[in-house]
Formats: sequence, structure tokens, C-alpha cells
Amino acid sequence: MDQALNQKIDAFIAANKEQILQDIAALVAINSVEGEPAEGAPYGVGPRAALDKTLELAAGMGFATRNCENHIGYAELAGADPEKYLATICHVDVVPEGNGWTADPFTMQIKDNYMIGRGVADDKGPMVATLYALKFLKEEGVSLRYPIRALVGDNEETHMRDVDYYLEHYKAPVFCFTPDAEFPVCNGEKGQFNGKLVSPVCNGEIKEFVGGVANNAVPDRASALVETDITKLSNAPNITLEPEGNGVRIRGWGKSGHAAMPEGTVNAIGLVVNYLLDNNLCNDAEREYLKAIQKLHSSTAGEGLGIQCADGPFGPLTIIGGRIYMENGRIVQTLDSRFPTCTDGETIEKQIKAAIGSGAELTDIGVNKPFYIEADTPAIKACIDTYNEVTGDHATPFTMGGGTYARHFPYAVSFGPEHAELPIPEFGGPMHGANESAPIDKLLEALKIYILALLRLEEIDF
Repeated sequence: MDQALNQKIDAFIAANKEQILQDIAALVAINSVEGEPAEGAPYGVGPRAALDKTLELAAGMGFATRNCENHIGYAELAGADPEKYLATICHVDVVPEGNGWTADPFTMQIKDNYMIGRGVADDKGPMVATLYALKFLKEEGVSLRYPIRALVGDNEETHMRDVDYYLEHYKAPVFCFTPDAEFPVCNGEKGQFNGKLVSPVCNGEIKEFVGGVANNAVPDRASALVETDITKLSNAPNITLEPEGNGVRIRGWGKSGHAAMPEGTVNAIGLVVNYLLDNNLCNDAEREYLKAIQKLHSSTAGEGLGIQCADGPFGPLTIIGGRIYMENGRIVQTLDSRFPTCTDGETIEKQIKAAIGSGAELTDIGVNKPFYIEADTPAIKACIDTYNEVTGDHATPFTMGGGTYARHFPYAVSFGPEHAELPIPEFGGPMHGANESAPIDKLLEALKIYILALLRLEEIDF
């Protein structure tokens, strides 16, 4: 590594650290969960506000910025080649705050060198880091071969319509990385299968069933209201019983986490389903439906539904039930599966339908195929070599179950800044969970990696 350049980067990061944290806090303060479309805000006023704030921060650093018809935006650093450009892409929308926070999720806290707040890891902290990577290049007067755009998405957590709009109306970058996953470099993502398991109109004992805040997050709490006598019910682990009206509110208490990484989570909906079945709190139609979704909740590897499989590049399939609610007298359970290349959406659909039988209907199916880019391509090698150079590791690219913007571009990967091997502190939490946290020193290290990686990418013939 060029020692003079290394020292300049370290000095830049030290000088800008406090402002970086202030800028992240300013974005975290905006509740940017997707909302109802509004004038000039296709994904809701919160995501639009976060997009505006990010472009404001970028303009304050001296970048040319563009709001792409309120769907997405970017800050750009000019380069010599007018036909080709490099890009980074982050998102400033977030999943709902959910439950279990020990403080306001939209007021960033700092504790023991960790940031805590909704979006500090996913993906507002990384968004700010990419802006400061460009700021360093600008302040140093680096002569760029390719322009660099820091793309600002605001619909990643739900439908990614923002990037679909961008690629329909703007030329794609020759290479793009998204800081929205784990280091070192992710060069493949599992396929995605989602849908709903819907009950018939049962008119039974279950008067209300609610749980979960997002389809792609394991819920840590759920509850069902049933018409029964509380004195007839027994206690069960992670279940509480509360009298309510003419019945009992049955609450399940689990452990939340991301749908792509469900190992170690406890799905609260599954706890309530098991309790309802164990205590016969259902009529015949409800029982058949509960048995169907019990198969979903019995294993995050899909064994209950008969869809389990694994392959070399991607490992095992995963599946979770994210939200449950009642609508027009029917119970609706969402499901989110991440699948490897040994299966496909059509096969999963057939297997699930066979497993649930007539107890539930599978509806609203959505499928995204897996994607994979060979690890020895020049841009991926530039990213992994930079990561190893800065950290001293000897890491190799990996694949994952998470879905990022990378799958939408012709040539793209996800590139940090998370470190899966780092234990989460007791006061912190994971992406999509309560007390979402991110270590400050690792984000600053990522900023250094991004600066050096962009310099290395500028040298490649695309």
C-alpha cells in the first residue's frame, strides 16, 4: 500500500469522524419506512425525505446531485470518460422499527463505540460512508478516468422499484458495488420466493391474530385473541395469557432477526400457532390452517414443507413466516424463502401446495432467480484484494441469502461493511431487529476500503 496515500486517508477519516457521525444521525432521525404514495413521493413521504436529506448532504460536500424524478438520486464526481461510469448504491429507506427497543429507534445513540438506531447498519451508515469516500477523492483532486456516482435508493426494503426505474431511464454503470451486506465481497445471492398462506373464512374461535412488522424479518412477538376461559388454559414457555373482553389474548415472545439469516431466531408466530393447536383453541377449519402454517414454522430450512435443499455455492434454503394478520375473516401468513440453485420457484410452489393441502391457499407468489458472478472477474478481484490489503485477511468472496441491489445490475456485487464474525453486544441488535447497531471503527475502516477500491477500479479497462 502507498504509505503516503494511506496516511492521507487516515488523516481524512480522523478529521471527518465527528461530522460523519452527525450526518448518519441526521439520516437516522428520518422515519423512512415505505408509506402510501404521495405527490412527488412514490414510496411515501419518509423515503422521499431521506432521499432529499442525503442529496442535501452530498451537495454540501460540493458534489453535483440529481433527483431522478423522486424515485432515486445520486451524487456524482466527474471523470474523463463520458460514456462509462462506476457507481456505489446504498438505500436510505428502512424496515419498520418493530418492538423491543430500549430507546427511540430514530434518535441515534452511541455506546461503547457502537451506533444504535434504525438504519445505522442497513443502510444509512454505509450511505454516508460512500459519500465521504467520494469527498476524499474530490478534496485530493484525483483525476478520474470514470465518473463515479453514489446512488441513493429509497425502496430497497420492499420492492426495489427505485432501481428498476433508474435502469429503465438511465444507463447502467460498468460496475457497481452496494455496501449493504457483509465483508469481504458477496458475488452471489440466493433466489427469493415469497407469498402468502391464506385461510378460508373460518368463523371460529380465533377472533384476531397479529404478529410481525415486515415480511423479511422474523417477528419477536405475536398474539391471538380467542374465545375461551383462561382458567382452562395451561402455561407454556415464552407464552403469556391475558384476559381480554370475552376471551383471552395469547402472546408469544420470540427473538427477531433477518429472513436471510434466521439461524438462532425464535418466531413468535410459530409459538402462538403451537399453543393454539396444543390447547385445541380452534374449530376444524382453523385447525387445518394452523397445521398448514405450523409446517412453515417448524423449520427455517423448509423441512416441514418438504422444500429443504442445499448446493455448493449457496448452502441451504431458508424460509420464515414474517407477518400474520386477519383480513375479511381470513388469516394471512406471509412467507419469505431464500433458495439455492438446486431448486426453483416452480418446484417450491408445487412442494408447498402439496404440503399444505386444503388447509391453506398459497397466493401472491413472487420469485427472483439466484444470481452469481465468477470471483475471478477483474472488478471483484479489485474489491477483494483491497479488503485483504487493508485488513490483513486472506478472505475470499462468498454467497448469501440476503437480497441486495446488486442482482439488478449487469455487473455488481455487495461489498461490506458488516462483519458476520463480530458478536453483537448485549445492548445492540442485528439488521431488521430491535436496537440495530453498528461498530463505528468498522464503518470507518470500510470507508478506507471504499476509497482504495474505487481508486483500483478506476484502473480497470471496462
